[in-house]
Amino acid sequence: MRDISAKHRIWGWWWFDWASQPYNTLLITFIFGPYVVSVVGDGSQAQAIWGYGIAAAGVLLALVAPLLGAVADKSGKRMGFVWFFSLLYVIGAAGLWWSAPTDFDIVQVMIFFCIGLVGMEFATIFTNAMMPDLAPREELGKLSGTGWAWGYVGGVVALIIMLALLAEGDNGKTLIGMDPLFGLDAEAREGTRFVGPFTAMWYILFMLPFFWWVREPKKPDAISVGAAMRGAWPELKTTLQSLPRDRSLFSFLGASMFYRDALNGVYTFGGIYAAGVLEWTVVDVGVFGILAAITGAIFAFLGGKADSRFGPKPVIMFNVMVLTLVALAIVFVSREMVFGIAVDATSSLPDITFYVLGALIGAAGGSLQAASRTMMVRQGDNEKMTEGFGLYALSGKATAFIAPLLIAVVTDLTDSQQWGILPVAGLFLIGLILLMFVNPEGRAEP
Repeated sequence: MRDISAKHRIWGWWWFDWASQPYNTLLITFIFGPYVVSVVGDGSQAQAIWGYGIAAAGVLLALVAPLLGAVADKSGKRMGFVWFFSLLYVIGAAGLWWSAPTDFDIVQVMIFFCIGLVGMEFATIFTNAMMPDLAPREELGKLSGTGWAWGYVGGVVALIIMLALLAEGDNGKTLIGMDPLFGLDAEAREGTRFVGPFTAMWYILFMLPFFWWVREPKKPDAISVGAAMRGAWPELKTTLQSLPRDRSLFSFLGASMFYRDALNGVYTFGGIYAAGVLEWTVVDVGVFGILAAITGAIFAFLGGKADSRFGPKPVIMFNVMVLTLVALAIVFVSREMVFGIAVDATSSLPDITFYVLGALIGAAGGSLQAASRTMMVRQGDNEKMTEGFGLYALSGKATAFIAPLLIAVVTDLTDSQQWGILPVAGLFLIGLILLMFVNPEGRAEP
């Protein structure tokens, strides 16, 4: 392991963020989600279907993540799990090619999408747990923030490539006015559907530095995976039973459960909202995505520096407050009205306003997520870090169905995409209240 420099190990770890980010940027938010809206034809119906599917994947992740984390800690086999879930990522993403508008099977599409989503989420758990082995505690904020920023840059580059060379607009041309590459049929939406295989190939290519340079420290008391599986549940059960007595960790997991669920709701439905309420095309939503990702990269990097200087807690609280206000603001932006002011149907004010809100979502979301994983390292037990990030995933996914489900239910009840977004503001507020009980220093270093 010492043959690979610390700098290369850090850069290898950062490349995971670059490789995996397009699943969020291209598939969940800015390309494939709006494409589903355009194929289904009803923004409210598509938003509800999308919500139910993602909620199902979240339930699976919540049930399994802590247990697999405990197995990885006891066996010392985090890298093997990264390989396995990377395979699921690739299979799920590539399968989205089979979503032609003339033969659109929403069940098949959601199965592939959820397979890839589960792969991405689990791979993230095991790579995040490697953080304490890469840098001293006081440097983790910059490590996390820079990695998150690098991931956003990857997302921007991937999105620009899709918009410029592959995804067709209403006129059958890409953003720069050319036909989709490789002779892809614009009428069959092949340029846009290629986002699935493109995301899979992107991941395969850019995970190479991770697998070349990142090495897992040997665990002296490691046991076989089989033995770890047999012993993991009793140990995890003990951890869960004692969790309420660890007030700071318990409060942080509770807070992150709500504010990350709310943030994922904003990310997941932002593009669908813009497509349905503001009648944006895939290209319009893509440009919106570029802006949000750029601000996300800049402020994840700056937030990482603030994290290392002031600690992650003030960074988290500030960004949750910003996102609460943004979530409330989104509800009052439509094609006919902006913050209670009626506008002409041809007005660009709704579009400009939503671009600004998107930039704020990107900025606050990037900084928030980078600081949150630093805080998890502070709160967790270094000897059980993968189990800790499994619990972190549990806290993010145990109620991950709440935001999509609330959005789906409120959208169905009101038949309004605008009012359907409102529940996320309440989830942000609950998270903010729980953060007040979190010890900013977390668990003492061993």
